[in-house]
Amino acid sequence: MDATPPLLFLDVDGPLNPWLAPPHRRPRGYTALRMRPTGWEPPRPALRVWLNPDHGPLLMGLGFRLVWATTWRTEANTWIAPVLGLPELPALDWPEMHRRDPDGVHWKTRHLVEAAAGRPFAWVDDEIGPPDLTWIARHHPGPALPHRVDPAGGLLPDDFAMLRKWAADHAPGTSRGQEP
Repeated sequence: MDATPPLLFLDVDGPLNPWLAPPHRRPRGYTALRMRPTGWEPPRPALRVWLNPDHGPLLMGLGFRLVWATTWRTEANTWIAPVLGLPELPALDWPEMHRRDPDGVHWKTRHLVEAAAGRPFAWVDDEIGPPDLTWIARHHPGPALPHRVDPAGGLLPDDFAMLRKWAADHAPGTSRGQEP
């Protein structure tokens, strides 16, 4: 039996950085930062990112193996993780970003299912839609929780509670987390 906890594929912009919040109203608990990840070099202005340092300990306490599933790729370890107090996390390396899918499936979905390799996983992102839910249900043999987060609010207490419960229900050794 695999003793690995379920995976949590974690997007940055939307779940951790509520980028769609009104620019004049920083969300409560968030720190406003200016960052220059790859692609944001001058003359482009620095990217405004809002992060809540409380999210790091909350994420670490959910019972998942955290994996970056973001266009930030491994740069999330440089720019995002230190602010949240997260250790260096593995990051998915996308074969192609922002690709149009003929079935209307998000460009991350197929790769996430492949990376999960049948293991239980949750995915938090602000761009998950009905085609992704259908595709995951048809192509992933294990439990999966694709969870859309409002990009104006980011991860909220109810999201953390739901993720914590789901991880506990699908942890190794639980009846739902048992290997077939």
